[in-house]
Amino acid sequence: MKKIGILFGMETTFPPAFVNRVNQKNIEGIFAEPVSIDKVMQAQPSEYAVIIDRISQDVPFYRAYLKNAAICGTAVINNPFWWSADEKFFNNALAVNEGIPVPKTVIIPSKDMPPDTDANSFRNLKFPLDWEAIFEYIGFPAYMKPYDGGGWRSVYKLENPDDFFAKYQETGQLVMMLQEEIKFNEYFRCYCLSGKYVKIMPYEPRNPFHLRYLQDPPTYSPELLETVKQGVLKLNHALGYDFNTVEFAVQDGVPYAIDFCNPAPDADVNSIGEQNFEWIVEHAALMAIERVQANVEGQDNLTWGTFIKNAVSAEPQKATE
Repeated sequence: MKKIGILFGMETTFPPAFVNRVNQKNIEGIFAEPVSIDKVMQAQPSEYAVIIDRISQDVPFYRAYLKNAAICGTAVINNPFWWSADEKFFNNALAVNEGIPVPKTVIIPSKDMPPDTDANSFRNLKFPLDWEAIFEYIGFPAYMKPYDGGGWRSVYKLENPDDFFAKYQETGQLVMMLQEEIKFNEYFRCYCLSGKYVKIMPYEPRNPFHLRYLQDPPTYSPELLETVKQGVLKLNHALGYDFNTVEFAVQDGVPYAIDFCNPAPDADVNSIGEQNFEWIVEHAALMAIERVQANVEGQDNLTWGTFIKNAVSAEPQKATE
C-alpha cells in the first residue's frame, strides 16, 4: 500500500476534501490520510510516498521533517529545499529572464537592524541609499511589500516619497520591495498543479476578501487567456512548483506577473467558491495519484525547476591561464 499524506494546520475544508477525493477514486494500492508524525529519525524514510505540504512555511519542525522524508524518497509537494530558498524578489528577476513582463521592482533593506548585528555589519551598504534614482525608476503611486511574501501582511500603497518614508518607519526588520503600480483592467489568480493543470480565476484584489474571486466574471478574449496560461506554465516550469498560484494584472492588454510565489495558496471553499474548490480538490487528487504511481522508492522524487536543472547541467567555466 502506497500512502499519500497531507500536512496542514488551521485549514478545515481542503485537506479532508482532498483525502476523501483520493480515496473515493478507489485505486488499488493507493490510500490518502492526514500526515501523522510520532518520531523523526535521521535518514529514516517516512511512511508516505507523497506528502502535500500546506503548513511547513509556518512550522520549522515540519520543514525539517519534510526534508528528511524527501531525502529518503518521499515526493514532497512542494519541494521543501527550493521552497526554503525562494522569495518574491528573486521570482521577479527570474520572470525578467524568462521574458515575462513584471512591474519594475527594487529591494529595500530593513529599517531596523536584524538581531545580532550593529553598524559594522552594514559597512558594504551605502547610506543613505540613492532614493532619488530609486523613486525615479519606480514612480508613484507605488506599492511596498515584504520581499518574501506573507499574503497581504505589511502591504502599503504609497503616493509620494514622503508617504514612503512614513510607511517605511513601520516595517521594522522586514526586508521590503518597492514596486511599480500596474493600473489594471483585468486581474487573474491562477492555480497551477503538476506543471500542467491550470485554472484561471478572475479575481478582484480591491474587493473585500470574501468577494475577490469573481463568481460571474465578464467574457475575456481567448488570446488573453492563452497568454496568461502560457505565462503560468512557463513560470512554474522555471520555479519547479507542483502546487502554486500565479497572479496576473492586465494593463493595456499586457498581462504583468504580480505574485507567483504562493506554494501554499488559499484553497478554502469559503473564499475561492464552490466551482474553484471542486477544481482544486479534483486536480490535487489527480496530481498526488500520478506522483505516487511515478514514485521510485529510495530515489529523489522531488520536482526541480528548469532554473536549477540548467544551473546543474551548465558546463563549468574553465579558468583562464
